[in-house]
Amino acid sequence: MRLAWGMVFSACAVLPFVACSGGDESFEKKASYALGVDIANNVKQFGTSLDRDALVDGLLDALSEREPRLSPEEVNELVRELLAKAQEEEVGRRIGQAEANMQEGEEFLAENKAKDGVVETASGLQYIVLKQGEGPSPAATDRVTVHYEGKSLDGKVFDSSYERDEPSEFVLNEVISGWTEGVQLMKVGSKYRFFIPSELAYGGRGAGQDIGPNATLIFEVELMSIEREKVASVQEGVCAYASLPSHYTFIARPIDIARLPWQSPALRRVPMR
Repeated sequence: MRLAWGMVFSACAVLPFVACSGGDESFEKKASYALGVDIANNVKQFGTSLDRDALVDGLLDALSEREPRLSPEEVNELVRELLAKAQEEEVGRRIGQAEANMQEGEEFLAENKAKDGVVETASGLQYIVLKQGEGPSPAATDRVTVHYEGKSLDGKVFDSSYERDEPSEFVLNEVISGWTEGVQLMKVGSKYRFFIPSELAYGGRGAGQDIGPNATLIFEVELMSIEREKVASVQEGVCAYASLPSHYTFIARPIDIARLPWQSPALRRVPMR
């Protein structure tokens, strides 16, 4: 909320510059209108009712450098109260959303597990096999490469490696527990659809704007490959180093930070915990 309010005042500070600058009148009008839209969009984030006429009066007084109706101390105090009220309303909205999402998810999963082909594990994870592969299955510590698509219960796609045309690669125990459990059930070449309860996904915190608190999620996952060699080689290297005589000297070579696995843009987009 503080960020949004700061953006409003930043936009207000720019308006006099736009209004006083020379050049194309069409640009000035469009830029001024764009700033007005930006201010309004940020004000709406407060989620509380505002008096539009009073809001416009305050903008015009500040832009025209007229004597404001309120002292600086009154302005600061009222803004603090507005922020507190907006935050309280946001907390209430999130609580209501969390309760609604929890009920919706429980009802969906109770109905879904009775459908043909749906399997439910002891944790509550549900899945259906769309295509069964014949390769090996990963362990939780393996690095896997997958294509996937994530949806909310209303069918909205919030993430898709297919849309990016770029599979994702990550260590399996570094993502949400529903993925860690579910992908271990797969064999390379398989494609499963997972129905993940909120407690195995992002829980009450949600994730960003698209995944609300206590949201049940649906993922279609295609397991493309497993990589175990890197983990083994590191372990072997440590053992080999420990067994060498103390007089051995090592020359380190530079490491390309950009090539480290956690720097991968795809990795940052997977459903991390």
